[in-house]
Amino acid sequence: GGSAIAMAAVRDAEIDPEGTFKYILVRLQRPGGGEQRDIVRGTKAAEFHNHIFEKVSPEMERLGYECKCLGGGKIEHNSKDKKIRVFGLSTGYGKADHSVTVEILKKEYTDYEITWSDDKK
Repeated sequence: GGSAIAMAAVRDAEIDPEGTFKYILVRLQRPGGGEQRDIVRGTKAAEFHNHIFEKVSPEMERLGYECKCLGGGKIEHNSKDKKIRVFGLSTGYGKADHSVTVEILKKEYTDYEITWSDDKK
């Protein structure tokens, strides 16, 4: 059905290619408790975590998903050394489960060293 295609069209992780920036963990769910999955979105363009959610949510709703922000943090992306570090938290949404974020990032960045911590910086 069409839902499988829409689901596949949504990338697990979309983050900036370089730098340190805010990220959020978002749960997508089909209305009525259908399939669900979690995605990671992060960008330097967002001054606050809710800026990311305000962009992602309408996109996903057009594809027929309900969105819920599970929390946020920061991502440090070093593309030269192929390293990603997940840390920090979101004041508004609380701390995302960084271990979940790391697993999602590993799907997209298979040859990277990806770590997380509860450090603020």
